[in-house]
Amino acid sequence: MMGYVNASIQDADVLIFVTEPRETDMNHKETLERIQKLEIPVICLINKMDLTDQEKLGERLAYWKEKLPNAKIFPISALHGFSIDGVWDEIRANIPESPPYFEKDQISDRPMRFFISEIIREKIFIHTKKEVPYACQVEVEEYIEEEDILRIRALIIVERDSQKGIIIGKGGDMLKRVGREARKEMER
Repeated sequence: MMGYVNASIQDADVLIFVTEPRETDMNHKETLERIQKLEIPVICLINKMDLTDQEKLGERLAYWKEKLPNAKIFPISALHGFSIDGVWDEIRANIPESPPYFEKDQISDRPMRFFISEIIREKIFIHTKKEVPYACQVEVEEYIEEEDILRIRALIIVERDSQKGIIIGKGGDMLKRVGREARKEMER
């Protein structure tokens, strides 16, 4: 995970650091030191300001101003949308305009099979709740776009044989429900 963080920091135009009033000290001192040395703009968001009093919030603001003197600090409430507009304005002011990475009609760099497998997984999790762990995997074996219909064949892979019955359901009902709902979402 830290490898991903390091690569992201090197390639970033702006760094957004999120904390909350109850967080009294940063767990990763090395990360704080790296943030302090960054030459890119840093935005510090103190989230959950709606759950604290003004005195505690003032203490946190002073703390982060000391630790990150070059950062723009925003107390926000993501849940209630408080002070979010100022954050967006600050982000827009600090990111460079660049040519588009994708064509206008291209919504992602991921293949359609990826989205299909994620839609199917989502429907499995919604309907099986805690019975099937998130270790469930869906592999799209076949994806054929015809004029009036999408033909998809997918494998649903689970960790234990006992989970197969949960996915299939009585008389195949669960599998049919998952397939029906996934199909509806794909057709949108």
